[in-house]
Amino acid sequence: MERGDLELGHVLAAAEAAPPGESVNVVARDLQKRFGATGVSFLFADLIGHRLVRLPAAGGEAPDHAGPLDLRGSVYDSVLQSQRQHVESDGQGGLRVITPVTNRGDCIGLLEATLQSADDTVLRQVRDAAHALAYIIVTDRRFTDLYHLGRRTTETSLAAEIQHQLLPSASCCEAPQFTLAAGLVPADDIGGDTYDYTLDHDTLHLSVTDAMGHDTNSALLATLLVSALRRARRSGCDALKQAHHAHQALLSHSRGLATGQLLCVDLGTGLCELVNAGHPWPLRLRDGVVEEVRLAVNLPFGVAAPTPYRVQELQLRPGDRLILLTDGMQDRGAAAVDLASLVHDTRAQHPREAVRSLTAAVLAACHGNLRDDATVLILDWHGSPVGPAETGPGPR
Repeated sequence: MERGDLELGHVLAAAEAAPPGESVNVVARDLQKRFGATGVSFLFADLIGHRLVRLPAAGGEAPDHAGPLDLRGSVYDSVLQSQRQHVESDGQGGLRVITPVTNRGDCIGLLEATLQSADDTVLRQVRDAAHALAYIIVTDRRFTDLYHLGRRTTETSLAAEIQHQLLPSASCCEAPQFTLAAGLVPADDIGGDTYDYTLDHDTLHLSVTDAMGHDTNSALLATLLVSALRRARRSGCDALKQAHHAHQALLSHSRGLATGQLLCVDLGTGLCELVNAGHPWPLRLRDGVVEEVRLAVNLPFGVAAPTPYRVQELQLRPGDRLILLTDGMQDRGAAAVDLASLVHDTRAQHPREAVRSLTAAVLAACHGNLRDDATVLILDWHGSPVGPAETGPGPR
């Protein structure tokens, strides 16, 4: 091991011994000890994704800007989008180094530090430290509200608080077979839309749902729906059985209804089994062409009807991009956005950046005043790895 190499075991042990809110301090002390780093801090996006919140290491110099920083158009935004380390002069003879802190494609934040000098080896070590910090924060945020508190730069309604607790802790995931990302606006109000995903040995499970109603009532209905879906999924149910359990839960415990789309994607073949419960059709980008996937539509969950839910099949091909939406992406003012053209124009973007582009366009079209949730989930299908001797498509 080269002198100065990150001793991951020691850093993880130090993080485990420290209180869960002091992860940045652990990494800062490591960087200071090995490279004389100063001004070490962790930055992460607020709930609505417009500003960055800085969490400086204890004992470090006070930053020039103590409050939230505008994200869009900043050097931080560039690093988050490119996922590449940024190095520039700090104007005082040192180097300002900004490194993405990312776990399986999920952008957790940024690690910023000042170094007096840095060669390629040192910069690689800082990237290793940022990677270690990602895993430490993913673990520590289970035990502290520090990161949740920092993201509240605007007041969050009770409905939105309930809604966000229903979402996966990571809005993006990369695997050899696929990359997915999702987003929801507005993030600080309303409360009926949800998205969910999970990955087991051979199947990717996806869902996008829209509970009818407003504010807290829709958030409570969404809670019942998502809980029923997760219970069924974790009991080994396929998409059709998940739909049945969700439907029965709403009939038994609520007078409300919800639309939804449930998908089970075979990781080996790309064959997708899905149920559409009154939900808007997905969009698919294939070979440069965007089109609606015209599915048969069952009635929403919670609507008593003699017709059972129907499972349908959709074959994904390597290179496909599948876009799942809620009707907030299409209704009222959002209808001014040509989603198909925007999907085509953002085809080269990573799904997490394409999600930002689509939700930002809808929010702008509504002049920042959406009357309903708008949710989008983008799945890029790379295909199953072809074998140990060949290299299959990987995360983008």
